[in-house]
Amino acid sequence: MILQTSFSLPTTSTTTLLSPCCPHRLNTLFFTHRRRRLISHSRLGSCFSQPRFSFSVSASGNSVFTSPETSKTFDFASEEKIYKWWESQGYFKPSFEQGGSPFVIPMPPPNVTGSLHMGHAMFVTLEDIMVRYNRMRGRPTLWLPGTDHAGIATQLVVEKMLASEGIKRVELGRDEFTKRVWEWKEKYGGTITNQIKRLGASCDWSRERFTLDEQLSRAVIEAFVKLHDKGLIYQGSYMVNWSPNLQTAVSDLEVEYSEEPGFLYHIKYRVAGSPDFLTIATTRPETIFGDVAIAVHPEDDRYSKYVGQTAIVPMTYGRHVPIISDKYVDKDFGTGVLKISPGHDHNDYLLARKLGLPILNVMNKDATLNDVAGLFCGLDRFEVREKLWADLEETGLAVKKEPHTLRVPRSQRGGEVIEPLVSKQWFVHMEPLAEKALLAVEKNELTIIPERFEKIYNHWLTNIKDWCISRQLWWGHRIPVWYVVGKDCEEDYIVAKNAEEALEKAHEKYGKDVEIYQDPDVLDTWFSSSLWPFSTLGWPDVSAKDFNNFYPTNMLETGHDILFFWVARMVMMGIEFTGTVPFSHVYLHGLIRDAQGRKMSKTLGNVIDPLDTIKDFGTDALRFTIALGTAGQDLNLSTERLTANKAFTNKLWNAGKFVLQSLPSLSDTSAWENLLALKFDKEETLLSLPLPECWAVSKLHILTDSVTSSYEKLFFGDVGRETYDFFWSDFADWYIEASKSRLYGSGGNSVSLVSQAVLLYVFENILKLLHPFMPFVTEDLWQALPYRKEALIVSPWPQNSLPRNVESIKRFENLQALTRAIRNVRAEYSVEPVKRISASVVGSAEVVEYISKEKEVLALLSRLDLNKVQFTNAPPGDANLSVHLVASEGLEAYLPLAAMVDISSEVQRISKRLSKMQTEYDALITRLNSPKFVEKAPEDVVRGVKEKAEEAEEKIKLTKARLDFLKSTSLVSQ
Repeated sequence: MILQTSFSLPTTSTTTLLSPCCPHRLNTLFFTHRRRRLISHSRLGSCFSQPRFSFSVSASGNSVFTSPETSKTFDFASEEKIYKWWESQGYFKPSFEQGGSPFVIPMPPPNVTGSLHMGHAMFVTLEDIMVRYNRMRGRPTLWLPGTDHAGIATQLVVEKMLASEGIKRVELGRDEFTKRVWEWKEKYGGTITNQIKRLGASCDWSRERFTLDEQLSRAVIEAFVKLHDKGLIYQGSYMVNWSPNLQTAVSDLEVEYSEEPGFLYHIKYRVAGSPDFLTIATTRPETIFGDVAIAVHPEDDRYSKYVGQTAIVPMTYGRHVPIISDKYVDKDFGTGVLKISPGHDHNDYLLARKLGLPILNVMNKDATLNDVAGLFCGLDRFEVREKLWADLEETGLAVKKEPHTLRVPRSQRGGEVIEPLVSKQWFVHMEPLAEKALLAVEKNELTIIPERFEKIYNHWLTNIKDWCISRQLWWGHRIPVWYVVGKDCEEDYIVAKNAEEALEKAHEKYGKDVEIYQDPDVLDTWFSSSLWPFSTLGWPDVSAKDFNNFYPTNMLETGHDILFFWVARMVMMGIEFTGTVPFSHVYLHGLIRDAQGRKMSKTLGNVIDPLDTIKDFGTDALRFTIALGTAGQDLNLSTERLTANKAFTNKLWNAGKFVLQSLPSLSDTSAWENLLALKFDKEETLLSLPLPECWAVSKLHILTDSVTSSYEKLFFGDVGRETYDFFWSDFADWYIEASKSRLYGSGGNSVSLVSQAVLLYVFENILKLLHPFMPFVTEDLWQALPYRKEALIVSPWPQNSLPRNVESIKRFENLQALTRAIRNVRAEYSVEPVKRISASVVGSAEVVEYISKEKEVLALLSRLDLNKVQFTNAPPGDANLSVHLVASEGLEAYLPLAAMVDISSEVQRISKRLSKMQTEYDALITRLNSPKFVEKAPEDVVRGVKEKAEEAEEKIKLTKARLDFLKSTSLVSQ
């Protein structure tokens, strides 16, 4: 039979299950009328069944949403359609119609050159959970997205692209090269954005920002000028990390240290005016041309007599350097004598500045040696290392070369070895800024989660170094400094917001005839990123609407590995330029590792691609898996976890199928009016419910409070686990099964209606609680339910502090315990699943009263013969012929054995099993009685055999007891 249905919302005040105050109303296409038909038998887990009339309501007329009625499983292909629908409806934009304080997260801007990896999946998932939760709580919610221009990475990509065409950057010139980079950005720069959308990120894309946007560039210039005017930016020659291939300084973050095989070279240094030599061990002999001193420990008796004398640096035609003492020297490393090369080692540089030693640079910017190296001038650093050692061997100054594991600094971008070099750069004086950032945490204006990272934050800021902010690149924010032609660059320069202002200042100071040119360097990418929380909202225009509405932001979520390089700098800059900490909370996530706990790397071949994962398991399963971690802790991602959570998605889908099948037809207006009139927010209503319904609603209300509290505390792992357990163990495994006795039993329409209302109420609230984690499948299911007045993404969060009945929970747990006990007996005696058995339930008057009321539920869940279930306060007469089980204190049952199994056949079956078990046990004992085995086998193997023997012995005892019981029963019955 096929019926054509149409419906209108009931006009009574009791027709909506949701809050009517939500401002998000759907367009006229939100509901479409669809045909209702008979649904074939289906199952969730073990027993979703029975055909019912069903209905389906789709949220749009263009097949955006599917329904469990029409699709066996959730279709991952619909995720992109759902996402586009959300975006088209404007749900990602903040709405102030409901009032409330805004919730704002600035997205950590991924590199414009990037492609999606699991780190992105982690931050997108966690931030989207926060955003969707707060949006459902009714707060004006802004997740502000954007990308970073990634100076070094982007320039490298474009240079490689040009090289494939036979073009070099210098041949194009700066303007043309920059033009090519912009062209590349327009063509390829949106890749990472589109991939982030695929993860379900509900960002306000209308506010998307790019660090080289006009507005953000204006903020960068403003910040530089303000810092320089306060004396916090200066120019000077200091030690930096230098990339010879890129020809630029790089930040500490862009240097990765790797353990690599190398050598420790032992070299003789003659003590001037003495036949003695001091032997020095070094990993970089090519830097000896930059030696300015030889150092020993003050308490090293081996060398104390040489302190104050001079040594001759090998291969330098007799250049003398002082022999000094300092506690910095490690007596136990190498020979205990240290060469000081402050132009080429960070630690030596600091020691030289402390002691007032000169800085001697022997290397060009391209990593060849300069004229200080004499005959080695113009040769590459590694080539010099080999040639120099050969010469040292020839002159008798080489002692030995031994294998040594090196900690090699390499460029994160190009992989080349980084050189510590002294270079003229622009720096920010950090100490005054760091003091305020430290105070923000101390005064609880900023909370770092997990708390243990506060110590790391404080340590870094307490020991902070000045920040090198200049980069020798063409792609980025040009440093707003101009020099006067013919003047000293270090003394005569002009800081201005643009060239016109700079020229005007130059004319005022140096006269009308001067010419100026801009500093060729650009600013470190992290400089613009440090302004991100407020530059994206309109600063330096403090009257900007977004700045006033959304600053300061609430949350900064990112990986713990950039706590110093980005988070701390944002805090410092935010306080400096706005007077306010830019966010009140910092949530730090860990790394995603493979199933074995290894860091993902292309070298190991264990990189998991999020897009491939989505294709195989769905976005929701990936998000749910990632979100179950703990703040700051690394997460091991395995196929097993993803598979399990894909099954969870399917379980939700099948639960939706059952709920839809169980509801009244849409044409039954009266049934729907009565169903929607049932509310569960009053204690009297709750107490009037039958036991399973009261239990289900009470457990839901407890879950809602617990989960909401965990959301507020950012305990997302707890949210996921608690909701998963409630849905799977309580709702799907117990209440859905119990509800079948109402829907298909003899309880009548009133009982059926209550069960339908509870099914719908609990399921729709499960969808709400899970939506931040699993947005796609929950929205799709939500749209299939009737009378949805708004999309799930903007529906109100479940109400807190609703009534619950603890007594009903305890009573239903007794019913569950009894059911489990009966199921266990059935399994032990291999009772066929379809066979209905008889039972005598024994308990106190109170227990019998409430258990007997749920006779149909007990019979359905335990597969009992409804006509042969007895409830008494004393054991039955045939107790000695029954299996006796104790479910809980005051609740027992007797299951007549003859009604369950053929006793004679069961005796034979168990006898055979007992014989086999005895044989296996005897073999284990024989091994343990063998001195050869006990003495020669590994201890853990022997222990394992003992444990197996003990387990086997226990099983034999239980099996013998069961066999004896069967035999005695057989004799009694005869």
